[in-house]
Amino acid sequence: MGSPVYEISKDFVFSAAHQIRFHGGKCERLHGHNWRVRVHARASTLNRIGMVIDFADLQRLVAEVGSRFDHQNVNEVAPFDQENTTAELLARFFYQEMSRRLADLEGGRVTVSRVDVWENEGSLAVYREE
Repeated sequence: MGSPVYEISKDFVFSAAHQIRFHGGKCERLHGHNWRVRVHARASTLNRIGMVIDFADLQRLVAEVGSRFDHQNVNEVAPFDQENTTAELLARFFYQEMSRRLADLEGGRVTVSRVDVWENEGSLAVYREE
């Protein structure tokens, strides 16, 4: 029998413009999306009240990370003023930021297992570390 794994997720939605540098096609022009970010948090043990983390706390953390992009040009928001604004790189950014915040809050008990980023209903990028 394997080790227990509990996993929860929370979505954050924001509207923002971006342009993908060096794309060579229409995505290089400034355009916008209603982005959806889903952060998956996992733990092998639950906290004293039986949760991985309270959904409200996870939502607050995701919103803290994501609110800097809402109704902005992502290309003007660090670190994307220096790197491209692909869904893949946004997923990695959310993964790293959320991992740091969860480590500070939960002392390593809760980790990020993956981050999903949708540019639109049919286009999804996933970032995880193995």
